[in-house]
Amino acid sequence: MKKYLILCLLLSPVVFSSLLGTAEDVRFDQPALITSAGQAAEVHLANVLFKRAGLTATLNKTAEAADLEGHKTLILVLGVSLKGLGAAGIDAGHEKKRVESLLLAADEQSIPILCLHLGGEARRGDLSDQMIKTCLPHAAAVLVVKDGNKDGLFTAICRNHNIPLIEVEKTVYALEPLKNYFRQDRRP
Repeated sequence: MKKYLILCLLLSPVVFSSLLGTAEDVRFDQPALITSAGQAAEVHLANVLFKRAGLTATLNKTAEAADLEGHKTLILVLGVSLKGLGAAGIDAGHEKKRVESLLLAADEQSIPILCLHLGGEARRGDLSDQMIKTCLPHAAAVLVVKDGNKDGLFTAICRNHNIPLIEVEKTVYALEPLKNYFRQDRRP
Protein backbone atom coordinates (compact mmCIF):
# COMPACT_ATOMS: atom_id res chain seq x y z
CA MET A 1 0.00 0.00 0.00
CA LYS A 2 2.83 2.40 0.89
CA LYS A 3 4.57 1.75 -2.46
CA TYR A 4 1.29 2.38 -4.31
CA LEU A 5 0.80 5.71 -2.53
CA ILE A 6 4.37 6.83 -3.26
CA LEU A 7 3.98 5.84 -6.93
CA CYS A 8 0.73 7.83 -7.22
CA LEU A 9 2.37 10.89 -5.72
CA LEU A 10 5.37 10.65 -8.03
CA LEU A 11 3.26 10.25 -11.15
CA SER A 12 0.81 12.98 -10.31
CA PRO A 13 1.25 16.06 -12.53
CA VAL A 14 -0.20 18.32 -9.86
CA VAL A 15 1.52 18.90 -6.55
CA PHE A 16 -0.82 20.17 -3.86
CA SER A 17 0.67 22.18 -1.06
CA SER A 18 -1.66 22.35 1.89
CA LEU A 19 -0.73 25.40 3.91
CA LEU A 20 -2.97 25.76 6.97
CA GLY A 21 -5.91 25.93 4.57
CA THR A 22 -6.52 23.67 1.62
CA ALA A 23 -7.27 24.33 -2.01
CA GLU A 24 -10.51 22.41 -1.56
CA ASP A 25 -11.68 25.07 0.92
CA VAL A 26 -11.65 27.77 -1.76
CA ARG A 27 -14.30 28.29 -4.40
CA PHE A 28 -14.56 31.07 -6.96
CA ASP A 29 -17.57 32.25 -8.93
CA GLN A 30 -17.94 33.31 -12.55
CA PRO A 31 -17.61 35.53 -14.45
CA ALA A 32 -13.99 36.30 -13.75
CA LEU A 33 -11.84 39.21 -14.83
CA ILE A 34 -8.37 38.15 -15.98
CA THR A 35 -5.68 40.80 -15.93
CA SER A 36 -1.93 41.03 -15.86
CA ALA A 37 0.11 42.11 -12.89
CA GLY A 38 3.24 43.02 -14.81
CA GLN A 39 2.18 42.80 -18.48
CA ALA A 40 3.79 39.39 -19.11
CA ALA A 41 2.55 37.26 -22.01
CA GLU A 42 1.28 34.54 -19.64
CA VAL A 43 -1.96 36.50 -19.24
CA HIS A 44 -2.90 35.07 -22.65
CA LEU A 45 -2.11 31.54 -21.43
CA ALA A 46 -4.48 32.10 -18.51
CA ASN A 47 -7.20 33.18 -20.92
CA VAL A 48 -6.68 30.03 -23.02
CA LEU A 49 -6.84 27.86 -19.89
CA PHE A 50 -10.14 29.46 -18.89
CA LYS A 51 -11.59 28.90 -22.36
CA ARG A 52 -10.46 25.26 -22.39
CA ALA A 53 -11.99 24.79 -18.95
CA GLY A 54 -15.29 26.19 -20.22
CA LEU A 55 -15.20 29.04 -17.70
CA THR A 56 -16.61 32.51 -18.25
CA ALA A 57 -13.94 35.17 -18.07
CA THR A 58 -13.04 38.50 -19.60
CA LEU A 59 -9.44 39.28 -20.51
CA ASN A 60 -8.33 42.88 -19.97
CA LYS A 61 -4.54 43.14 -19.67
CA THR A 62 -4.71 46.67 -18.27
CA ALA A 63 -7.93 46.44 -16.24
CA GLU A 64 -8.72 49.27 -13.86
CA ALA A 65 -10.88 49.20 -10.73
CA ALA A 66 -14.01 50.16 -12.72
CA ASP A 67 -13.57 47.02 -14.86
CA LEU A 68 -14.40 44.83 -11.85
CA GLU A 69 -18.07 45.71 -12.25
CA GLY A 70 -20.09 42.62 -13.10
CA HIS A 71 -17.27 40.22 -12.20
CA LYS A 72 -17.25 37.86 -9.24
CA THR A 73 -13.56 36.91 -9.25
CA LEU A 74 -10.33 38.73 -10.08
CA ILE A 75 -7.58 36.66 -11.69
CA LEU A 76 -4.14 38.26 -11.43
CA VAL A 77 -1.50 36.74 -13.70
CA LEU A 78 1.80 37.59 -12.03
CA GLY A 79 5.01 38.34 -13.86
CA VAL A 80 6.67 41.56 -14.98
CA SER A 81 7.83 41.88 -18.57
CA LEU A 82 9.72 45.01 -19.61
CA LYS A 83 8.78 44.28 -23.21
CA GLY A 84 5.12 43.92 -22.23
CA LEU A 85 5.22 47.14 -20.21
CA GLY A 86 6.73 48.94 -23.20
CA ALA A 87 4.10 47.55 -25.56
CA ALA A 88 1.39 48.76 -23.17
CA GLY A 89 3.05 52.18 -23.04
CA ILE A 90 3.55 52.13 -19.26
CA ASP A 91 6.41 51.83 -16.82
CA ALA A 92 6.78 49.54 -13.80
CA GLY A 93 5.69 52.28 -11.37
CA HIS A 94 2.45 52.93 -13.26
CA GLU A 95 1.75 49.20 -13.45
CA LYS A 96 2.28 48.78 -9.71
CA LYS A 97 -0.14 51.65 -8.98
CA ARG A 98 -2.74 50.14 -11.34
CA VAL A 99 -2.48 46.74 -9.68
CA GLU A 100 -2.60 48.23 -6.17
CA SER A 101 -5.76 50.12 -7.15
CA LEU A 102 -7.29 46.87 -8.42
CA LEU A 103 -6.35 45.05 -5.21
CA LEU A 104 -7.93 47.77 -3.11
CA ALA A 105 -11.12 47.81 -5.19
CA ALA A 106 -11.41 44.02 -5.09
CA ASP A 107 -10.97 44.05 -1.31
CA GLU A 108 -13.57 46.82 -0.91
CA GLN A 109 -16.06 44.96 -3.12
CA SER A 110 -15.34 41.56 -1.50
CA ILE A 111 -14.24 40.13 -4.84
CA PRO A 112 -11.92 37.19 -4.22
CA ILE A 113 -8.56 37.12 -5.96
CA LEU A 114 -6.87 34.11 -7.54
CA CYS A 115 -3.19 34.69 -8.33
CA LEU A 116 -1.54 32.69 -11.10
CA HIS A 117 2.17 32.48 -11.87
CA LEU A 118 2.47 30.55 -15.11
CA GLY A 119 5.86 31.74 -16.38
CA GLY A 120 8.00 29.56 -14.20
CA GLU A 121 11.53 30.51 -13.24
CA ALA A 122 11.99 32.58 -16.41
CA ARG A 123 9.32 35.03 -15.23
CA ARG A 124 10.99 35.74 -11.90
CA GLY A 125 13.34 38.59 -11.06
CA ASP A 126 13.37 41.71 -8.89
CA LEU A 127 10.39 43.43 -10.53
CA SER A 128 8.32 40.24 -10.64
CA ASP A 129 9.20 39.43 -7.04
CA GLN A 130 8.06 42.90 -5.95
CA MET A 131 4.75 42.38 -7.76
CA ILE A 132 4.36 38.92 -6.22
CA LYS A 133 4.96 40.33 -2.73
CA THR A 134 2.41 43.08 -3.40
CA CYS A 135 -0.34 40.79 -4.74
CA LEU A 136 -0.11 37.51 -2.86
CA PRO A 137 -1.24 38.74 0.57
CA HIS A 138 -4.58 39.71 -1.05
CA ALA A 139 -5.15 36.32 -2.70
CA ALA A 140 -7.73 33.76 -1.65
CA ALA A 141 -5.65 31.14 -3.45
CA VAL A 142 -2.48 30.85 -5.54
CA LEU A 143 -1.65 28.54 -8.43
CA VAL A 144 1.97 28.45 -9.61
CA VAL A 145 4.12 26.49 -12.04
CA LYS A 146 6.46 24.62 -9.73
CA ASP A 147 9.79 25.80 -11.12
CA GLY A 148 8.69 29.40 -10.50
CA ASN A 149 8.73 28.59 -6.80
CA LYS A 150 12.18 27.00 -6.55
CA ASP A 151 13.25 29.53 -3.94
CA GLY A 152 10.07 29.01 -1.91
CA LEU A 153 8.88 32.64 -2.20
CA PHE A 154 5.29 31.62 -2.96
CA THR A 155 5.34 28.99 -0.23
CA ALA A 156 6.61 31.43 2.40
CA ILE A 157 4.11 34.18 1.57
CA CYS A 158 1.20 31.74 1.37
CA ARG A 159 2.16 30.13 4.66
CA ASN A 160 2.47 33.53 6.38
CA HIS A 161 -0.98 34.59 5.15
CA ASN A 162 -2.77 31.21 5.37
CA ILE A 163 -3.35 31.10 1.60
CA PRO A 164 -3.82 27.75 -0.16
CA LEU A 165 -1.13 27.14 -2.77
CA ILE A 166 -1.28 24.70 -5.66
CA GLU A 167 1.88 23.94 -7.62
CA VAL A 168 1.73 22.29 -11.04
CA GLU A 169 4.59 20.79 -13.01
CA LYS A 170 3.61 22.52 -16.27
CA THR A 171 1.16 25.23 -17.28
CA VAL A 172 -1.09 22.73 -19.05
CA TYR A 173 -1.64 20.96 -15.71
CA ALA A 174 -3.25 24.12 -14.30
CA LEU A 175 -6.45 23.26 -16.20
CA GLU A 176 -7.87 20.78 -13.67
CA PRO A 177 -7.18 22.90 -10.57
CA LEU A 178 -8.86 25.86 -12.29
CA LYS A 179 -11.91 23.75 -13.11
CA ASN A 180 -12.05 22.61 -9.49
CA TYR A 181 -11.83 26.16 -8.15
CA PHE A 182 -14.85 27.15 -10.22
CA ARG A 183 -16.93 23.95 -9.90
CA GLN A 184 -20.50 24.80 -9.08
CA ASP A 185 -21.43 21.43 -7.58
CA ARG A 186 -19.20 21.83 -4.51
CA ARG A 187 -20.81 22.17 -1.14
CA PRO A 188 -20.30 25.55 0.60
